[in-house]
Amino acid sequence: MIESLVSVRLPADEELTIKKNRLTGVGCEDGKRIAVVTGIHGDELEGQYVCYELVRLITANMAHLKGTVDIYPSINPLGMESVSRAVPMSGLDMNRVFPGSTSGAVAENIAAKLVEDIKGVDVCVDIHASNIFIREIPQVRIPSAESSHLLKYAKMLNTDFVWVHDSNAVGEGSLAAALREVGVPTLVIEMGVGQRITKEYCKQLLSGIFNLMSKLGIWVGPTENVSHPMVSSDGAVHVIHSGESGIFIPKVEHNMWVQKGTLIGEIVTPITGTVEEEITAPSDGLIFSLREYPIVYEGSVIARILSMS
Repeated sequence: MIESLVSVRLPADEELTIKKNRLTGVGCEDGKRIAVVTGIHGDELEGQYVCYELVRLITANMAHLKGTVDIYPSINPLGMESVSRAVPMSGLDMNRVFPGSTSGAVAENIAAKLVEDIKGVDVCVDIHASNIFIREIPQVRIPSAESSHLLKYAKMLNTDFVWVHDSNAVGEGSLAAALREVGVPTLVIEMGVGQRITKEYCKQLLSGIFNLMSKLGIWVGPTENVSHPMVSSDGAVHVIHSGESGIFIPKVEHNMWVQKGTLIGEIVTPITGTVEEEITAPSDGLIFSLREYPIVYEGSVIARILSMS
């Protein structure tokens, strides 16, 4: 059932409406509940395909649903319409205003009502994509303080990697942090690249969500086998930065294992036809983040490698 979570009057006789789709198995209104949230950043589109497939597959097989799935596909619709990461006009990053306030500005009001609506679920999956600059393999990000509690859920989601890392995605002001304060286990997904949909990543995560629902007793239909992810605590994460400005030309593929000294890429200057910098791997490991946008400046992130040595 599609419900309106927030409805706010806008200038020029327009109205901003945030909607959710609640899917509940017959006679399972008091069963377990999972929330799937995406669209907090307007330039992150990977979650749109996940929500579409999730709704489509569940509604076609409602007999297998033994609980409730709440799907929130677009928390920042104005950002999506304007291809903007932030909320247009205010310039606010939605993932910095949680837990919000019902008496605050539009973004804060939406944040507060979203947290209140999600409160009480058994698990929340918060789906993000990367920005337009870096491509990410499907991964779960969880804060170090919650790793012992969240890791069991994170390993169910069929991602390639679990990064136990106190990043902005799970830090103060984020949806994950606000839900943590009200006792909701929250798994933050990062995958793909901004302004794009990577269908193979979305389908991979979709299998993981059904597996998670199965383990929670919400879904009794068939599920696919899921992979066991690498966990950052198994090794060290190396972040590689550019030392020069120019155009980055990769020499490796994303999600590729490399050896120490492998040429990751070159930074070149088109007008002179020269290579300004050769970037090599500092260790053996997996490239789980790789520069997508070719223009770089000194200090730009080029890649992240999980070193297993």
